[in-house]
Amino acid sequence: MKIVILDSYAANPGDLSWDDFKKLGELIAYDRTPQELVVERCKDADIIISNKAVLDAETLKQLPKLKYIGMLSTGYNVVDTAAAAELGITVCNVPTYSSSAVAQMTFALILEICNRVSLHSESVHNGEWCSCPDFCFTKAPLTELCGKTIGIIGYGKIGAETAKIADAFNMNILCFTPHTKPQPNLKSFKFVSLGELAANSDIVTLHCPLTPQTEKMINADFIAKMKNGAIIINTSRGQSVDEAALADALNSGKLSAAGLDVLACEPPKSDNPLLKCKNCFITPHISWASIETRRRLLGIVLDNLKAFLDGNPQNKVN
Repeated sequence: MKIVILDSYAANPGDLSWDDFKKLGELIAYDRTPQELVVERCKDADIIISNKAVLDAETLKQLPKLKYIGMLSTGYNVVDTAAAAELGITVCNVPTYSSSAVAQMTFALILEICNRVSLHSESVHNGEWCSCPDFCFTKAPLTELCGKTIGIIGYGKIGAETAKIADAFNMNILCFTPHTKPQPNLKSFKFVSLGELAANSDIVTLHCPLTPQTEKMINADFIAKMKNGAIIINTSRGQSVDEAALADALNSGKLSAAGLDVLACEPPKSDNPLLKCKNCFITPHISWASIETRRRLLGIVLDNLKAFLDGNPQNKVN
């Protein structure tokens, strides 16, 4: 059995091991695979492990031996799952490995915006505190989270973890989800419509999958409904935000800041308007990248593959 990992480097840049996968068959791990090389590298593969490579219907039809695709991610929009099913190819993802980590990054971005730790640390190292006539100084307005309202779009595992952290900060929590969910036992939590969430939230944070309904859901119309000076956080999918509309809102002052761990195109093009707009804090899609989180990811990917080989696939998405 031949196992091909198409883009191994992001999940395992060398601090983890693929040895347990090698026990299951002949393993070839590529750090990265350009789209034009996917078919060539996988033409004899029984198993593909991948994260970002596009496995559309045309590609899958050229891989006659392929029986299984294991995603190195929760998202699987890069795979034509319907075509895979028609061809007898099982597709499995990893649904909950990063819930705590992504919620942590959500609040890392929120706290950076509200407390401006890096700005003030840099100013101290540049000597500004040494020459300050007072015992303290601020370089930008600081914001206390207690009593503020956070609007959470999406209430899966990550949204729920984010709500728990917000509750610990004594924030008011509004949540929009298209699916009925039980009311959580939190101090101040309310399910609301998307419009009510936009109008009443000091911070809006996205925790939803990319679907036709969520693509560019944060657009000019949504932003117009938001409070002046509100904040947008996105650690889910970059395509859920109309980046031009967000840049305009930041530059005009309609929004006070944005914290983004994802962009619509990754890596971004140099002309992405968010790269040069005001008060936009961007990290390079790292909310899942701690060693603990990646170790958990590889463990579940391995378990998924073993379950498939045993005839009882788990986390199947098609």
